Amino acid sequence: MTRRTDWADHAYPASPTDLGDGGPGDPDGHGVPHDGDGPSDGARGGGGTRGGGRSRGRRRRGGFGEAAGGQQDSGSPSSSRAEKGEPPADPAERARGICLRLLTGQPRTRKQLADALAKRDIPDEVAEEVLSRFEEVGLINDGAFADAWVESRHHGRGLARRALARELRTKGVDSAVIDEAVGQLDSEQEEETARELVARKLRSTRGLDRDKRLRRLAGMLARKGYPEGLALRVVRQALEEEGEETEDLGLGDF
Repeated sequence: MTRRTDWADHAYPASPTDLGDGGPGDPDGHGVPHDGDGPSDGARGGGGTRGGGRSRGRRRRGGFGEAAGGQQDSGSPSSSRAEKGEPPADPAERARGICLRLLTGQPRTRKQLADALAKRDIPDEVAEEVLSRFEEVGLINDGAFADAWVESRHHGRGLARRALARELRTKGVDSAVIDEAVGQLDSEQEEETARELVARKLRSTRGLDRDKRLRRLAGMLARKGYPEGLALRVVRQALEEEGEETEDLGLGDF
């Protein structure tokens, strides 16, 4: 008993930081938590039994803390989630993080971001608030997105207004915004692009019969959204320049 008392005297120094779970509210130093607060003193005592006692004391101390109302857990839930790499509990914070990650790679429409938030179970009212805020600060701008899309896809892929409008609709852009964006392309520019596409493709059709060349070239323009009449007219002119007879060709041959 004397040795136990002496060990306790060494185990509980006057410093508040060394009071273990008893803390300032346990001035007598009693209770199970103190059994796990003296690893260095136990080592000086040289008792192997005490080493085992310390291990058991740690486990009991955890249970004691839980029984006392969870006072042992001084960290906040959010910090614990961050340490574990888990998503934040606040839906608005999660929504902002999702949107920022998606916008880092490339511009997105509001509808694309809304769909992404819905898939991650963000409440509708939270998603609406976050997306509206992103629009206010200019991180979401469907008009600018549509303008850039038309510019890039027309000059890069040769897409006509009809195909461009179809693509923008699939991305959730409003019809009025689409009309304004595709309105950048007038009929003359669209026809000029169609001629350039046919000129690049024409060489690969040489050696085929006239009708097959016509179908292949006109079909290429149709897939890019060019109207049937425009496609046939551009292809006929290109074939005529190569000496093909096209007088007997009509719209029904397209």
